[in-house]
This record gives sequence, structure tokens and C-alpha cells, in this order.
Amino acid sequence: MRTLRGRLSQRIKIKTNASSRAALQSHKTGRSKRSSIIPEIQAMFADVDVDVFISNYTIIDPEIYQLWVEGYTFVEAVTLLKQKGGLFADVPPELIASDVQDHYRTYAMLEKFLHAPPKLSEQPTFQICPQDRSLLIEHYYSLDDAVARELFGKKLNARNRKDLDEVADKTGVRLKSCRRQFDNVKRIYKAVEETQGNLACNIRQQFILPEELAQKYAAVVFIACLRFETTKRKLQYLNFKDFYECGQALMTFWTYTYQHSGADYLDTEMDKEFLLDLREIRYLLDKEKEIKHLVSLRLKPTLLERAYQEVENNFRSYYRAIIMIACNLHRTRELRLLFVELTERLIEPWKQNGWTREQVQMFMQCMTQCVLDLEVPRDNQDIRCLWDRYMQVINVCLFRMYHP
Repeated sequence: MRTLRGRLSQRIKIKTNASSRAALQSHKTGRSKRSSIIPEIQAMFADVDVDVFISNYTIIDPEIYQLWVEGYTFVEAVTLLKQKGGLFADVPPELIASDVQDHYRTYAMLEKFLHAPPKLSEQPTFQICPQDRSLLIEHYYSLDDAVARELFGKKLNARNRKDLDEVADKTGVRLKSCRRQFDNVKRIYKAVEETQGNLACNIRQQFILPEELAQKYAAVVFIACLRFETTKRKLQYLNFKDFYECGQALMTFWTYTYQHSGADYLDTEMDKEFLLDLREIRYLLDKEKEIKHLVSLRLKPTLLERAYQEVENNFRSYYRAIIMIACNLHRTRELRLLFVELTERLIEPWKQNGWTREQVQMFMQCMTQCVLDLEVPRDNQDIRCLWDRYMQVINVCLFRMYHP
């Protein structure tokens, strides 16, 4: 506790009565009387102890603040600090308790300002240095990957907030912390869901969050806005980082901001024209034999015979699955089921056939490039651009989602 030692040195004993004030006034009037007055003052102060702490700025103890953020009660925090030992080994328990309680009261009063972080620097009640303000905001908006994963697919309403006990039990995160994170996601979601411009940038500006944390919230907000299916049992093996990478790829390549820039476009709005144009990829179904031949030529030198034969035997199934997923993405329901479709039609068959992650990456990169190298008629030149943009996301999603 970095402040405890400093606080101990600032505690003084004062007796507050008329005679003490008179003695102090006499002390101020003449330096020559100082030596005779000091013993008198000390004698008067001997019978009364009053703890006084004077400060012109708010002290933030990172260790105690982290315990508060993680949802530990005041009593639990005191117990943990006493068990830690170190500086606390020689400090009376009641003094530790008094200090922790004081910190907890301060953080509780600061919480209303943390709901709108820009207000933290504007409010006149607490004098906080910029470094401590950043610490307060970043820790308060910290987001546990396990909790964020459980929030995917849930409506951010009062009913689900009451049911966070299950999330706490499953993740091992304290209930109070789960509620804090739920409320933060809901607050950020409401603030930026219809705000024009880059999603992560809007979050960073409105809530003064560091870039990495803003990106995490952007992925959560994006998946919530588009209502992607993430809760089905067959998707439970996927973790937050898997969905985070998929969300980042989707925002980058399939939203309007891919081809347009400026404040008029949203990261949370899919490029509907692009999704409609993807139906043209159906043309590639007629080129299956050519693509299979090109893929086989590239993969044969790099794969073991058994793996190569598996690709040869099941190429049609994999190829058609990738094409048909693209052709149906213009339908809202099919888009929401993207992760389910990729799992059922590609990932599960690959797992059954014992594919490795390296094999998945090699196969997808090879297929992507073979289609780009294919000769197509002049009236179908757009297919290359559509295919490339489509596969930028599919490659990322399949590689992240494949857990052999």
C-alpha cells in the first residue's frame, strides 16, 4: 500500500479547546517565549488524540483500487492485504481497515464520474492528476475475456443483468465485477451504436480508453449490433479472442468503411451492395474442375499422401460450401448464422478427417489464390474483387475458429 506509510507520518495529535488556541496565539506573538510555551502545549495535548489527515489532492492506491474494481468487499480486501504481509506485517489491523475503508468510500463517490469519463477531469470535487485519472478509467472499464465471451449473444437488458450469477459461477469472476462489465458494455453500446464514423475511434474519444481496450469493446458492440449467433452449443468451444479476430475482419472488409471513408459511414453497417453482389460468385461453381486441378497441383508437393487424398476426395464438398455461404449472405438470417455455417459445413468435417491448423491455412490460401489466377471473361472481371474481399474474412474466421 503505497499511501499507508505516508498517511501514518501525517497523523498528528491535537487538543481542541479554548486554552490550546490561546497558547497557540501566544506562541505566534513572540519567538523568545517559544521554549517556555511548547512544554505547556504538549502537556495540554497529552490527554486527547484526534486523527487528522490533510491533503489537497486525492490519493489513488492501485492495489486497493484493483480489489474494488474486481468486486471484493471491504472486509475481503482487508483480509487479502493482511495475508499479503510485507508492509502490512507490522501495521495494526484496525489501521489497515481504516485506510481501505477510506479508499472504498472515495472510489464509490468517484464511480458516477467514471460512467462518463470526460467528466472526471471537469468535476471540481476531487483533484486527481492525469496519470491517476487514466488509471481509474482504464481499470474501471477493464473487460475480462471470459466475461465478454459470456455476454456475446445476450440482450443487454435488466433480466439478463439479474442472471449474471451464472456468468460469475462459470467464469470465476466475482458477481459485482460481472455487473460492472455488463453495465459498461451496455453503456458503451448505447453511446456508439448509431454514431457515425469508426467504431473504435468513437469509443476511444467518448470514454477516453486506450486503443487496445477500445478495440475490444468495438468487437463486442459490432457482434451485438449485427446479432451474430454465438450461443449455440456447437460454438461454445470458441473463446473471446476467436470472435474478436473474426469481428475485426468483418468490420474491416465487409462494412461500408471498406470502400468509403468519412463520418457518414458506420462500422456497424454491413455493405449491402457487396453482399448482394456476392451472388455472382455462383459462376465459380461451373469452374470447379479447373479450380480443383490448380489446387491439386499446388498442394500435392506439400501434403502427405493421406492428407492429399482426403482433399481430392472431398474437394467438391468444401468448395461448394464456401461458394454457397457467399451466395446467401445477402439474407439477414444467413449472415447472422455465419459462424454456425462455417462450423457445420467446413470445420466439423475437417476435424473428423484429422486436419491440422497448418493444413487448413494451406488449403484456404491455395484455393483463394487459384481462383484469383483463374481466367474469367471480361463481363465477369468483378468476380476477382468480390472473391478477394470475401475470402479476406473467411480465411481469418476459419483459421481462428479451427481448434483441432
